[in-house]
Amino acid sequence: MSSFGIPNVAPELEATLIRQMAEVESLLLSHTRSEYPFVDETAHHLVAAGGKRLRPLLTLLTAQFGDSTRQGVIAAAVACEITHLATLYHDDVMDEAPLRRGVESANMRWGNTIAILTGDFLFAKSSDLLADLGPEAVRLQARTFERLVIGQIMETQGPNPGQDPLEHYLKVVADKTGSLISASARYGGMISGAPAEITDTVTKFGEKIGVAFQLADDVIDIASESNQSGKTPGTDLREGVPTLVTLNVMKSTDSSDRELQQLLSAPIEDEDTVQQVLSSLRSHKALGESREQLYQIAKEARTALGPLPVCDATGALMSLCDAVIDRSA
Repeated sequence: MSSFGIPNVAPELEATLIRQMAEVESLLLSHTRSEYPFVDETAHHLVAAGGKRLRPLLTLLTAQFGDSTRQGVIAAAVACEITHLATLYHDDVMDEAPLRRGVESANMRWGNTIAILTGDFLFAKSSDLLADLGPEAVRLQARTFERLVIGQIMETQGPNPGQDPLEHYLKVVADKTGSLISASARYGGMISGAPAEITDTVTKFGEKIGVAFQLADDVIDIASESNQSGKTPGTDLREGVPTLVTLNVMKSTDSSDRELQQLLSAPIEDEDTVQQVLSSLRSHKALGESREQLYQIAKEARTALGPLPVCDATGALMSLCDAVIDRSA
């Protein structure tokens, strides 16, 4: 397993990624600074909390198909992570989340107004980086941001009358999670000067693997007895947030599921009930069904890589598909 949680990365590529990720971390810290101490503190709250850094890693990986040393690659990788961090501040306000990445969420610490404004500050800092990379880079961020917002609105609104809730949910996941991971992969190809067909290929892959990552988190939120996904198990149950597993339960026509469906139809505030529902879900066929759906999307992500040349970077992207599945096993 590499330093990045991807198995079987070629040693030379891993050394390159370690060096470049150090540059990403350095620029991430410096570019999110503010001359105002309080803004500096709030903006670095989640930067300092760490995270998988999946989005910048994907940018660096796809840049291997062009000139990965080209000016702008590191900046694009950092812009993707800053955009992601900005969305987390806003998401925590929407979800009223008490924790993020194992630390107190910004909205709990400073209130919703400060959390929202800090997210806006980070969006501005991301745009500032991308402005130096040209109009195509800025346009990609604008269109990605549009999808992020639409995904959040769709999630808040819920499915339309007669719409399949699972179909609606997968569309929300594609917009809220898949879009930025897809853009991160596209930036790597685009900024490094990779051929257009390769850039288009990694863009499609990014969308698929992004959806797979979210679905893996859905499974982990139920199946894991630790905070493997960065959240306490059962967080989505407490917040009444639909996920892949609970939606698979809700579509069941088995009369024995009615009591469980009733409990899942609203936020669960009682902690004993949360643990009872978690126990029921861990032995429910919906969990296995959810894993199968995740495996299918991870398989589609791997298939999307078919047009890429045989090289270390392609191998690493394929291994990333395996890592997603392994996380939820």
